[in-house]
Amino acid sequence: MNTQNTLLSPELSAEALKKIDREVAKYPADQKQSAVMAALVIAQDEKGWLSKETIAAVAGYLGMPPIAAYEVASFYNMYDLQPVGRYKLTVCTNLPCALSGGVHAADYVKEKLGIDFNETTPDGKFTLKEGECMGACGDAPVMLVNNKRMCSFMLPEQIDALLAECK
Repeated sequence: MNTQNTLLSPELSAEALKKIDREVAKYPADQKQSAVMAALVIAQDEKGWLSKETIAAVAGYLGMPPIAAYEVASFYNMYDLQPVGRYKLTVCTNLPCALSGGVHAADYVKEKLGIDFNETTPDGKFTLKEGECMGACGDAPVMLVNNKRMCSFMLPEQIDALLAECK
């Protein structure tokens, strides 16, 4: 790990920086910024979301302008620029999923949790997001839990089971 860059990243733990270093090693030495997407995921996993300070810390560590890292973080919906609940549920409502029950699944989750898209339950456990195509149209309706776990065929019974598992 480059200790000089560690001083630029007070927002990130040594363990996070070690993980970022593994991602950086996948690219030529003069192209560290190529690891920005992975580095942002690592930072978000550690912090729960990406504040402007955390994004700037990632950018500093990778030797790139903070605005360049922010452009990446603000473009992709897998990055959270505001705090989210312990469980971020993203429901695909893109046309193929919508036609196969995605909108109904989203409405069911909204009713069960008492929140709308981009809201968090009062207890801080769940945040509901509307997602774009997740590449699993044949498994619709689909949901993504914390950007890591894909759930398929999410009918009310499966949604109830998922929510119970998360509580």
